[in-house]
Amino acid sequence: MTQVVVPVRYPLTEHSTATLATATDIAAERDAQLTVLHVNQYQSDGTVARATLKDAVEAEFGRLPNARFVVRKGLLVEKTLLDEIAAEEADVVVIGKKQAGRWREMIRRLVDDPDIEHYLRNELDCDVVTAEP
Repeated sequence: MTQVVVPVRYPLTEHSTATLATATDIAAERDAQLTVLHVNQYQSDGTVARATLKDAVEAEFGRLPNARFVVRKGLLVEKTLLDEIAAEEADVVVIGKKQAGRWREMIRRLVDDPDIEHYLRNELDCDVVTAEP
């Protein structure tokens, strides 16, 4: 089954909602498993429970078939996301336009080519879709 991963912020922002809308459309079109992913930062006081994330997403979109909700804890959000994307063996990753800039900066530190889509395709063998708000 095709695997779509969508990282989101909590509470859901306008950008997270737009990114989720794109991801749910892709998952429906491909009859895919959808993983909604949030990262609680170690250095932050706020933590979000999986059930809280699920409730917020379902309040916005209704019940999502073939969806799972994952909350991870990490020091660097982008690194934690990359680890989860690899572990999920994602076929498609949907990121927000604002998120793409942060990923580019992180990847620029790791490699000479800051093209996030190229990096993810080569390193993780998945497609990257950038959602517009």
